[in-house]
Amino acid sequence: MILQTRFPSLTVLAEVNPLEYSGPAWSPYLVGALIGVLSMLTFYFSNKPLGASTAYARVAGMLGNLAAPRHTQRLKYFQDNPPKVGWEVMLVLGVILGAFLAAWSGNEWTGRLLPLMWQDRFGADSGLLRVIVAFGGGVLMAFGARMAGGCTSGHGISGTLQLAVGSWIAAICFFIGGIATAMLMYAV
Repeated sequence: MILQTRFPSLTVLAEVNPLEYSGPAWSPYLVGALIGVLSMLTFYFSNKPLGASTAYARVAGMLGNLAAPRHTQRLKYFQDNPPKVGWEVMLVLGVILGAFLAAWSGNEWTGRLLPLMWQDRFGADSGLLRVIVAFGGGVLMAFGARMAGGCTSGHGISGTLQLAVGSWIAAICFFIGGIATAMLMYAV
């Protein structure tokens, strides 16, 4: 399958056509149902919504306690929410571990830092650029999630299950942003 993008120098030969994928994969319906069950169990046992962005705030607070403890302890957010390894941090670690195990057990672990599409656009020696862009994107995403009062998990899963209007608006905006980005990057 050949992917043609809006960038003339970027034509990529994809290794797998996602529509004709015959490898081991979970049913998206099963995964969606399991995420719903996980969200209900999270509410039942912790009385808290399922979300990941709080984990980043907690890790930032723990790093702040190492680098500038007096400043971090004076911040109102960390006075109300002391930095600690809570269930949110464990959830994020579990997601990372689960993704690794799924890729490894499905023989889909590539071990590549640079995807083929990235190499074709920026060169095979652009590993540092990839790390910088990924880190910068993660910082922006975490900032946006904290500013919005939740991430795609918090709003898109837990908030919409609670029929929260703000979460429905956020989820709609996530999709609009994703569609706009895909249309900019790929000839659709």
